[in-house]
Amino acid sequence: MPKHPHKTITLFWSFRSPYSYLALPRLQSLSESTGVAIDMRVVHPNILRNPNYFKTMNALARLYFMRDTARTAEFLGMPFRRPVPDPIQQNPTTLEVSADQPLARWLGHLGIAATEAGRGFNFCLEVSRLLWDGAVDQWHEGDHLKNACHQTGLDWSELSAQVSAHPDYYEQQLQANADALTAAGHWGVPTMVYGEETFFGQDRIDVLAWCIQKDTTT
Repeated sequence: MPKHPHKTITLFWSFRSPYSYLALPRLQSLSESTGVAIDMRVVHPNILRNPNYFKTMNALARLYFMRDTARTAEFLGMPFRRPVPDPIQQNPTTLEVSADQPLARWLGHLGIAATEAGRGFNFCLEVSRLLWDGAVDQWHEGDHLKNACHQTGLDWSELSAQVSAHPDYYEQQLQANADALTAAGHWGVPTMVYGEETFFGQDRIDVLAWCIQKDTTT
């Protein structure tokens, strides 16, 4: 019997975020152990939601970010390597970002479609492994995404056809999720909302679990 049949974690999440990838297994375990459902809200990468992000970022941030993500993955015992290719097309020296971002938009649209089909969390779990665990190069080619899709019980032909046929609709849904993230009081991912509380970052999952646990004793 679920302990919290009326509670939900709203999860704002991005395919390009390594911390989002690192958060999912623990959030899955938390959901399974408490009965709290996860409402998946896929958003575009921050650079698409905030084009000025890299222009205002501290010069030390990128180096720290690269070190910390690898360290956190090792701490959690999760395989980790940055995606090949990166879903975001960006000049590695100047950090300038291309106006057209077909891979990032494609992933975002697929995530929305999978969520609407009732398989959003599992789809994001499988595809984030494909991107971040280092086992696959050229994740966007061949049958990699198709196989990940089938692992979640979704039909790849149907899902990809839907996404191809309605790009404007899926962009609108991604924007709606971004607006909801702002309304929740944050701008980054992963962000979890439980009741009236907002938790930003994979390092706040323990605090989120503590808040859920408090509900069982009050």
